[in-house]
Amino acid sequence: MRRVPALLALLAGLTSALGFAPLQWWPVTLAAFALWLWLVHRAPTLKAALWRSWLFGVAHFTIGNNWIQHAFDFQDRMPPALGYVAVVGLALYLAVYPMMAGGIAWRLGRRSERPDLGFVLIAGAGWIATEYLRAIVFTGYAWNPIAVIWVPTPLRALAAYTGTYALSGLTVVASALLLLPRPKVRAGVIVALALLMLVPEDALDFNLTRPTIAATAPRVRVVQPNFPQEVVRSEGYDQRLLDRQIELSGTPGPAPRLIVWPEGTVNFYLEDGYPPEWYQHPPALLRARIASTLGPRDAALVGGTALFFSRDGQVTDAGNSVFAITPDTRIVGRYDKAHLVPGGEYLPMRSILQPLGLSRLVMGDVDFRPGPGPATLALPGFGPVGMQICYEIIFSGQVVDRAHRPALLFNPSNDAWFGRWGPPQHLAQARLRAAEEGLPILRSTPTGISAVIDATGGLVASIPLGQAGAIEVPIPAPHPPTLFARVGNWMALLAIVLLCGLTIAIRRRAR
Repeated sequence: MRRVPALLALLAGLTSALGFAPLQWWPVTLAAFALWLWLVHRAPTLKAALWRSWLFGVAHFTIGNNWIQHAFDFQDRMPPALGYVAVVGLALYLAVYPMMAGGIAWRLGRRSERPDLGFVLIAGAGWIATEYLRAIVFTGYAWNPIAVIWVPTPLRALAAYTGTYALSGLTVVASALLLLPRPKVRAGVIVALALLMLVPEDALDFNLTRPTIAATAPRVRVVQPNFPQEVVRSEGYDQRLLDRQIELSGTPGPAPRLIVWPEGTVNFYLEDGYPPEWYQHPPALLRARIASTLGPRDAALVGGTALFFSRDGQVTDAGNSVFAITPDTRIVGRYDKAHLVPGGEYLPMRSILQPLGLSRLVMGDVDFRPGPGPATLALPGFGPVGMQICYEIIFSGQVVDRAHRPALLFNPSNDAWFGRWGPPQHLAQARLRAAEEGLPILRSTPTGISAVIDATGGLVASIPLGQAGAIEVPIPAPHPPTLFARVGNWMALLAIVLLCGLTIAIRRRAR
């Protein structure tokens, strides 16, 4: 019988991940969290609660992060089977955070034979604290916070007030309410969730007065060339990719156009001043080709690579960069990715791991150098544009330069590595950032899912996974700064204080 709780914890973890994209079965996630918390409350000892919570976390993160294995299918130096080891190995570590949350709920929340409201509230507070820790410890891994299950529902609008981590905690509270020995409470939660399934996504869009958009209003053209990772090393790849993106960029029209290309898809160096041996083509000529797609009031944001040199002319680092190019072929701004991926853009503990035969997932022997952090570029004709490359967009509260709030965010990415589960999960998290910050987000990826997201997190337009194409729409307007945009992740701390304070008040009253 001792094995039954362990097996139930694994089952709860496995099913809890089904609420994320692409399945988005969020009611299953709520039921799975309720089962996990029931197992925690029933645990006879703290050790048992920790064990059950760790097993829950291992299963949860193994399913949720299964897309990581796909990145290993494109490696010459590491076998694809190592990807499965990487997924499980990562889950073994990430499970520490649900384990801590379960321990907090058992130690501080368990006061009676059956779950009470105090247990429910402490479970939510513990989840907020540990999910936030997961996002910052060892550079952080904020992928798939529980709050992201609400993206396909109107409840994503709550992120503008609570932020992601507080909303995750409230989600855990909603799940735990199903455990209370009060039939009316359980029935109320179930009815509310059932009604939520019938409400359209935009029901909580409070920006009800939408201005008429003039034909000459600035537009964005998002390019998706659909060059999968399998063809990266094929002959002529770099030139064919450049040609495809130029072709998809279209021709100028009456309105100013902001043309956006995916992360790292210009594989020739665009900046002047490098030693001549680093150039395959003159950079001025490459910029002229890109600028040939631009009208006099257009601009382009393209993903490429910057190089950094020592005094003796040796390359020391590279930058995963976005270059802003104007019709006169000038580079008027550059953003270098700040939050780099360990093992992807740099190899941590290189002196130890490289002799063991491990290497970066991304090709190249030079590590990337992190940029200074969230930045806003002043783009002529389009105003302040914030930059977040690839998975930088998943870090709640870290995507905007608050001293120079942009009017929109550009999030180029390369999701071609990550199978069919990674891209829709990445898109869902970008939509949650848009709702949090009240800012539209432009996403351009090589294979999808590219999209234009409005300031409520709604999809204005998108290009499906695995299709080449371009979308051109008016640039959505930003909202005024949301409560979260003003307060940031202090909202998570405030939510913890409120939940714990309510617990203390309820228990004192019960005495």
